[in-house]
Amino acid sequence: MLGGTSALIATGVLVYLVMALAPDRNADAGPAAATPLATSEVKATAAAKRGTPAATASPTRSPSPTGAATTKSARPSPTHTPEPKQKPATTTAQAGRIQPHTSYKGVATAYEAADGNGACLFGPSPDLMIAAMNTTDYETSRACGAYVLVRAANGKSITVRITNECPLPCAPGQLDLSQQAFAKLADLKVGRIPITWSLVSPGISNKISIRYKTGSSRYWCGIQAIGHRNPVASLEVRTTGGWRRLPRTSYNYFISADGSGCGSAIRLTDIYGERLTINGIAVRPNVVQPTQVQFARH
Repeated sequence: MLGGTSALIATGVLVYLVMALAPDRNADAGPAAATPLATSEVKATAAAKRGTPAATASPTRSPSPTGAATTKSARPSPTHTPEPKQKPATTTAQAGRIQPHTSYKGVATAYEAADGNGACLFGPSPDLMIAAMNTTDYETSRACGAYVLVRAANGKSITVRITNECPLPCAPGQLDLSQQAFAKLADLKVGRIPITWSLVSPGISNKISIRYKTGSSRYWCGIQAIGHRNPVASLEVRTTGGWRRLPRTSYNYFISADGSGCGSAIRLTDIYGERLTINGIAVRPNVVQPTQVQFARH
């Protein structure tokens, strides 16, 4: 029996050794345990792919790729959009010397305006709340038709329309008001008062009119706009080659010296960048032809 017991013990030890040395079946779980790592890599790759469009678009949104990638403020929003930023730059480029939303200092004098006609060649004025702009700010008739709010030191103010030019010795900033307009600010006997003035875009009901200059034909023409709310920055005519911008004279006509575009569509642009296209205006010298358009108020 001792021999039998020894044999059984030996057999048990042998079985134990065989089982201990055999490969563990739980090792098959190794690949399964590695699966989350592979899944994490896939997610990271997917996240990188989602990030790719943002990285690609960032140069178009902002000159600083870092800022575009790390902040949401780099994206356009209702309170911070490119349009308001661009508008002042456009306005500045179109306006010339006299800028909107800017106050100018100078003096006001008075002159006898008669029927209100002047260097701008608008013809008789419907009222005499008008003024002549000094030559510097007149800027080759760019100021013609501008509405200007004039404020005196005594608190009184008046809005006038620029219809004339005040030559030297009128200094930059000076306005030569019609006697009727000057009288709204001070006694005519004073003769000269300090003022501040600024460009305005008034509420008016009339529409713009177009007039061809005397002598105009299909071989040469001069064109002017009358009754515009805002100063005209440019006038173009449609030609076979596209829109052509005409040069402006000191007497407020835009000239086509070779006749191209005379009698065709006209495009007006104001200092705020608004464009109005006018069709159906024939070459009828010295005839005021009404349109159905007007610049927007600002």
